[in-house]
Amino acid sequence: MKVVNKSDFPVTDAACKKATGKTLKQWFKALDDQDGLKKGRRACTQQIYAESADPWWPTTIYVEYEAHHGVKKKDGLAEGYTICVTKSIGSPVDHVYRIWTSSAGFAEIFGDGGKQAVKEGGTISCQAGCKGSFTRVRPNKDLRFTWEHPGCTAPMQVDVQFQDAKGKCLMNVMTSRIQSREESDGLRNSWTEALNRLKALCEKGR
Repeated sequence: MKVVNKSDFPVTDAACKKATGKTLKQWFKALDDQDGLKKGRRACTQQIYAESADPWWPTTIYVEYEAHHGVKKKDGLAEGYTICVTKSIGSPVDHVYRIWTSSAGFAEIFGDGGKQAVKEGGTISCQAGCKGSFTRVRPNKDLRFTWEHPGCTAPMQVDVQFQDAKGKCLMNVMTSRIQSREESDGLRNSWTEALNRLKALCEKGR
């Protein structure tokens, strides 16, 4: 699966002001004035959204705000971005899971010669340079694996959920600890394309 590390918008003062009415520096001051680090990400992003009505910038502003203050987790990395890509598929969960975990199905979904060994400790790889290792496998429920792709800053975690929705399957792919907006948007676009291929494959002939 090829991931192009490119943000949807430039993370600059000018772009931020155009979209939200304030520059990044102005948002940082506004957050400092209300002790934004103590207030927390959720409350601050909700406030930024309420003021700007823009869906892309609130999380971007807060992640940049944490970076501005040098906030890191115990592993030395920022909390970063989390993306969640969902897709409703008109097939039962067990069918979708079977397609995802089959060699041929995964190769088509993932593209670029994607291969996987679906077991704890098993690996994921592709010719585009993506790689990972499974840390949790619960059939017909969820998968968890580490993730790296060319140009990424640090390893991430991916959680894939297969949820029953009245006979259909609601897919949810969440990637966390993404260290840059470029990687975040690139991954969101790539997983969206992968789930579109999964949907087409599962619903073929139905």
